[in-house]
Amino acid sequence: MNLKEKSGLKRQLGAGSLAINAINLTIGTGIFILPAYVAGYLGAMSFLAYLFCSLLIGLIMLCFAEMGSKETSTGGAYAMIKDAFGPLAGFLSNTLFWLGYGILSDAAVLNIMADMLGIWFPSFTEYWFRAVFIFVVLAVFAIINIRGVKSGVRMVAILTILKLTPLVLLVLLGLFSINSENLAMTALPDVTTFGAACLLLFFAFGGSESALNISGEMKNPGRSIPRGIFMGIAGILVIYLLIQFVATGVLGAELSLFREAPLAEVAIRLTGPIGGTILIATGVVSMYAVVGGDIMVTSRLPFVASENGFLPKVLSSVHPKYKTPHIAIILYCSIMFLMAISGGFKTLAILSSSAVLIIYLGVVLAMFKSRLKPDLANPPMFKVPGGLFVPILALVVLIWVLSYVPFNEYIAIGIFFMVTTLFYFGFAWWKRSKKPVIEPQLKKKH
Repeated sequence: MNLKEKSGLKRQLGAGSLAINAINLTIGTGIFILPAYVAGYLGAMSFLAYLFCSLLIGLIMLCFAEMGSKETSTGGAYAMIKDAFGPLAGFLSNTLFWLGYGILSDAAVLNIMADMLGIWFPSFTEYWFRAVFIFVVLAVFAIINIRGVKSGVRMVAILTILKLTPLVLLVLLGLFSINSENLAMTALPDVTTFGAACLLLFFAFGGSESALNISGEMKNPGRSIPRGIFMGIAGILVIYLLIQFVATGVLGAELSLFREAPLAEVAIRLTGPIGGTILIATGVVSMYAVVGGDIMVTSRLPFVASENGFLPKVLSSVHPKYKTPHIAIILYCSIMFLMAISGGFKTLAILSSSAVLIIYLGVVLAMFKSRLKPDLANPPMFKVPGGLFVPILALVVLIWVLSYVPFNEYIAIGIFFMVTTLFYFGFAWWKRSKKPVIEPQLKKKH
């Protein structure tokens, strides 16, 4: 396999970096409210939904692992879909990922983070103060990521440790305060209730695939990508299960009543008001880390789209000193800033939840094509055993989950694809029209 990265980006990251970023991007805002919602569906049986959903997302990630070990350039899912189904499909998935999923969800997180800070500091409820705060946050992330991918990974690792440490302490303290009666399991839930809980958790497990957007900056990607994915998924599952176990054991049936901040309530029960304050602060740090990690990985998508000729060439510029896609990073942060302060992102946020499912579907179908028509010149370095068994199961899971997506979301996605397709062909026509016409040279008369 030819691992030469023509983009000029450095391969500096290993499996550990991928795993840490996958954990960071997945364990974000949801973990601080998720236990109450799941308990509302399943009570003490909640752990069954976690185990079931980990198997479901594991099927999807197996497809990502095989395709990721074959497609090791920058872009992750975009590169896999483009190579399988052509440039238009690749461009649609690329734009859906960074604009319809990444930027809109991050803009929402920035506003939630400002709202949480507004509990302590009323100034955050004022528009201009809020706008300056969001600008500073994004400017700091942009500078760190422009200075190098190692700087970005180091920052994400530090923030991930900061947000996980209070959660680990909460689990350790909670294990000694569990009321065994709260964990007593009664009758199994009905299929509809279990399915609704799994649908909620399926979205909570999403995010780890975003870490593959920096595949072009990973050392030995054929080994690092599969190992990093599974290390990340295993870490996420363990953290989710322990937190749900402790929250259920401490609060019991009351857990579902604290939907705004269930973990803060657990901390208050264990350590008093100071515990709730620490957990709220941890939530802010967690959101900060998620946005920072997403900027690092998802800003690579407009870069690689430009490199492939789908967006203006300036976006594929690489910083001469730091070897990072500085223009793409600045663009990504600028659009996110505008979305976050305008509030207009709320009308488009409907895309963010279902967009990632469409990306998953594209990767699974790409694996189908790879298995049916293998590329003998560039085989995957990691191959999932069982032939088509895994991608078929993954496809069934995705169809099941997509059946829960409201019809109006499909309309929104259809409009998004129509606009993006028009841009694709319009930009291609503009590039052709800008090419200079070479006049044929007239023969000299002697």
